[in-house]
Amino acid sequence: MTAPVLEMRSITKTFPGVTALADVGLTVAPGEIHAVCGENGAGKSTLMKVLSGVHPHGSYEGEVLFEGEPCAFRDIRASEARGIVIIHQELALVPYLSIAENIFLGNERASRRLKVVSWNETLRAAAELLRRVGLGAEKPQTRIADIGVGKQQLVEIAKALSKEVKLLILDEPTAALNDEDSRKLLDLIREFRDQGIACILISHKLNEIRQVADRVTILRDGRTIETLAVRDGGGAEDGDGGGGEGGGLSEDRIIRGMVGRDLDHRFPERSHYRGADAGTVALAVEGWTVRHPIDHERKVVDDVSIEVRRGEIVGIAGLMGAGRTELAMSVFGRSYGRYEAGVVRVDGREADVHTVPDAVRHGIAYVTEDRKTYGLNLIDNVMRNITLPSLPKLRRRGAVDEHEERRVAEGYRRSMNIKTPTVFETVGRLSGGNQQKVVLGKWVHADPEVLLLDEPTRGIDVGAKYEIYTVIDQLAARGKAVVFISSELPELLGMCDRIYTMAAGRLTGEVPRAEATQEVLMRHMTTHVRNDG
Repeated sequence: MTAPVLEMRSITKTFPGVTALADVGLTVAPGEIHAVCGENGAGKSTLMKVLSGVHPHGSYEGEVLFEGEPCAFRDIRASEARGIVIIHQELALVPYLSIAENIFLGNERASRRLKVVSWNETLRAAAELLRRVGLGAEKPQTRIADIGVGKQQLVEIAKALSKEVKLLILDEPTAALNDEDSRKLLDLIREFRDQGIACILISHKLNEIRQVADRVTILRDGRTIETLAVRDGGGAEDGDGGGGEGGGLSEDRIIRGMVGRDLDHRFPERSHYRGADAGTVALAVEGWTVRHPIDHERKVVDDVSIEVRRGEIVGIAGLMGAGRTELAMSVFGRSYGRYEAGVVRVDGREADVHTVPDAVRHGIAYVTEDRKTYGLNLIDNVMRNITLPSLPKLRRRGAVDEHEERRVAEGYRRSMNIKTPTVFETVGRLSGGNQQKVVLGKWVHADPEVLLLDEPTRGIDVGAKYEIYTVIDQLAARGKAVVFISSELPELLGMCDRIYTMAAGRLTGEVPRAEATQEVLMRHMTTHVRNDG
């Protein structure tokens, strides 16, 4: 058997009052794509921080061997010097620097004679790296801000290649990508495998793991549960046995390892609102048109009209740049772009949504796709994040009733299964799934009539997704009108009563649940592209 390129033995990492990793082991073979799976909070990111030196040697117990040699990385530069490079879910790119400058930031190409940056060499090397990752048509001088998220992800990989990577760690690399960009990235990972570069892939998209991974290691509650082969029937190399079906490892088998039980249903059975006003239009957006905040010649939302009824979950599907987020943000207090035309009606009455407080006052709430930047105060605690939009409800004699505030937050911690020892825990320390539950809890307590949910399950494991789907279903069952924006077509098909499709800022279709399939939605989502192409 070929000697492993990486061995992590008996890794234990503790934080005050919490054991994040307990005797975890991981072995990666040369040229292998090795997936690491687990629910949010299982210890995946902590393990990768140990490996990459973010948690330095001495702050954990256990041993890390790379290419057969013990490693004691004191920081991330030390691990990169050995060829271990990590690409985080939140891309570490400077938007107003060029592609070439970003690729070689901190790793500059210097002139041998003058000891200054050689721009000719920088541009030449950047062009070669861009060619390797499939971006040969892009100019190295192009600003990062002027290319899409999919291309930015590939620039991050080019940056890793510039450091002579031997082991590439990808943390949720396709979370923000559409299907086409995801496919290109997965193809690139396969090419790296053929070139002998090992890869650790952290992803909640189990279908992608089954497509590209050779083996998968499952973590649960900070412990290694098992390592499974993906393509030879899914047999377990350690742990409690295999169970793959049809000659390969099934998604259900991976889920069982992650959650410790079979998850019979991915989506809750839809409840139905029985109120007297069931079926009445709660939200109507008519002729909504918004221009780009900088390029005023470009319409990012172009004459869009949608309706959402009470007790209804309505999906919005579209490829990257279709205008879904721009529509939601601009309706929510004109948070994005330059308003040009259109009317918003709530329960049949025109609503003034010039500002976010205006939108909230009219009963509209927006759960952002970027919870860390726009959805949460990461340095404050769970309690204050949940109660922040609803402080007037908690006011007694001119001041916030702190006892009531805590009671409310504790209620949401229990009902939404937010995994935190106390509501006074800092939100930034929670896993992504639990952070998302805090965002939802915040708006559920505000009791809006209309909820705009933008990628509410992005980067969240299957168990936490089901819990969030249940909350969304319960909101609709109470008569709320829900708009569900997602890049994952299966969850739109599993949750929505109707689905609108968008392309290039315009509506291209409206598909009822009974007629909706991934093929039908994709055809509508690409209508504009085909007609113009």
